Amino acid sequence: MNDCLFCKIIKGELPSHKVYEDDNFLAFLDIHPQSPGHVLVIPKKHYRWVWDIPMCDKPSPNYCDYAAVIHKVAKAIQGTFGTDAVLMKVIGEEVPHAHTWVFPMPSEVKGDKKDFEGNAKKIQEQL
Repeated sequence: MNDCLFCKIIKGELPSHKVYEDDNFLAFLDIHPQSPGHVLVIPKKHYRWVWDIPMCDKPSPNYCDYAAVIHKVAKAIQGTFGTDAVLMKVIGEEVPHAHTWVFPMPSEVKGDKKDFEGNAKKIQEQL
């Protein structure tokens, strides 16, 4: 989609602080973080909603592959910020591209949530 912010990030037309990328998925820091290390995990193919991603019995990429990336990012956030409390939210109305928020519980972590470069680097080191 030409006007989708996340599609523009995928194409490199808009900057982002990437923490993970493969052929099918991208994870980057949210520009309005709930806490340090607030990551968005998105499919590179444009789907409007998370539930539009093909089911696990379909060829890759599918929802199981997507869930595996979310799991990987959540475990990296746990290691980075020293907390078991990692939240996941699927909301979707703010940007019309399937995405999942993954972030440490704000009351459980310390750090500057606007330190995008530092937080991205710390998470990448855990992946």
